[in-house]
Amino acid sequence: MNMNLLLILFMMCGVVIFCSTRKHILLSLLSLEFMVLATYFIMFNTMLLYGFESYFVLIFLVFTVCEGALGLSLLVMLVRNQGNDYLSSLAILTW
Repeated sequence: MNMNLLLILFMMCGVVIFCSTRKHILLSLLSLEFMVLATYFIMFNTMLLYGFESYFVLIFLVFTVCEGALGLSLLVMLVRNQGNDYLSSLAILTW
């Protein structure tokens, strides 16, 4: 049970980093991946503790990889169009 509390603390650290990141999109994507990874470990420990099958964890991992690839592709598109990954240069209304 102490491992889950430690992982929840790691997830809260990811939330704090995500909320405090205001300059680069890459840092916010990394903090989101950190939170998803902490969620994955919490789910894995919980299912291992109660003896459930881990198929749901595998499906969650597949969706996590797809989400990471989508975030990186959007970041590459933004860098090619804008020239940098600053949040200040991002204007949503002009797209």
